[in-house]
This record gives sequence, structure tokens and C-alpha cells, in this order.
Amino acid sequence: MEQLLSTFVRSIFVDNMIFAYYLGMCSFLAVSKNVKTAMGLGVAVTFILVCTLPINYLLENYVLKEGALIWLGEEFADVNLSFLAFILFIAIIASFTQLVEMFVEKFSPSLYASLGIFLPLIAVNCAILGGSLFMQQRAFENVGVATAYGLGSGLGWMLAIVGMAAIREKLAYSNVPKPLRGLGISFIITGLMGMAFMCFSGLKI
Repeated sequence: MEQLLSTFVRSIFVDNMIFAYYLGMCSFLAVSKNVKTAMGLGVAVTFILVCTLPINYLLENYVLKEGALIWLGEEFADVNLSFLAFILFIAIIASFTQLVEMFVEKFSPSLYASLGIFLPLIAVNCAILGGSLFMQQRAFENVGVATAYGLGSGLGWMLAIVGMAAIREKLAYSNVPKPLRGLGISFIITGLMGMAFMCFSGLKI
């Protein structure tokens, strides 16, 4: 339980996908103009991370990595299918993205219209693929830890984009120098928020 909580908290604050690794920046900057839209995309990204990370963990540990197929018999002990990891991870992510897109289009047409092309582009959001690759790199002990990491990473990404959207809504009424309006001030704020999140790296979790 302690490891689950530690992984969950670290993935939100210390290993934040946006502020620690700057993954998913395209959607982060493009959709963070409105809090409601940013919240919708954040929930979608969190859902896909929570669903795909455990599945990709099981694929990695019981199908793809060297010796993973030993449960089929001793003759499969030397089989290594890790070269298929990228293809299968992306296929799983794209499948769930399509599911989310159909759900949002049916039940929230206004959110679907406001997200536009960035909803289907979740399939190529590097924060989501990054979650699966970090899972692969860190070799989590079990599927529960992988799920906690997926949930924390999604909530961390949602926290970042909603916070950014709230700031950008306030900036609309601020006297920002003309050369910095738009993406210029957004990049500066992202850097400052990243520096602020670095304070969490000193926490002993």
C-alpha cells in the first residue's frame, strides 16, 4: 500500500509529465485557453492512461519481454518480442482514444466541438505513450503499481493543463507586453510552473 501511495504522489508532483518531462506540450498549449475545455481533455487523458497502462504492463510482462512467454512452456523461454512494444502500445492507446472520442461526441457535443482535432490526437499524445515507456523502463512490481502510476500521471497532466488554463483566462485581462502575447507568455508561465514543481523533487515520499 505504501508503494502504491508513493508511486501515485510522485507521478503527480515529482514526475509530472508536463513540468518534469515536458511531454504532451502540443495539446497542453493549444487547449489550455479555457478551464472547461482543459478539464475535459485532462479527464480524457487520465482515463486513457488508467486504462492503457495496466494493459500494456500485462502485455510487456506476459507477452513481449524476453522469457515472458514461459507460461506457455519451456520451449518459449528464449522468445523475445520486445521489438513489437511500440506497435502494440500505440494500438492499445489508439483503441481507447477512439472509444473516448465516440463517448464524448455522443454525450457532450459541445466539448467534442471545442476540443476539435486534439481529441483524436490523444492517440499520439507523447504523455500517454511516455507513461507506457516509463512503465517499461522502471519495471514496476505489479499491475497495481502500474495502475497507480497511470492514474497519478493523468491527474498530474490534468492539474497542469487546468492550472495553465486558469492562468491564461486571467491573462486575457492583464496588460501583457505585445511581443509576449499568446504563446510567448504561455511558454514563460510554463517554465515558471515547471520551476515551482521542482520544489516537490526534494520531498521524501
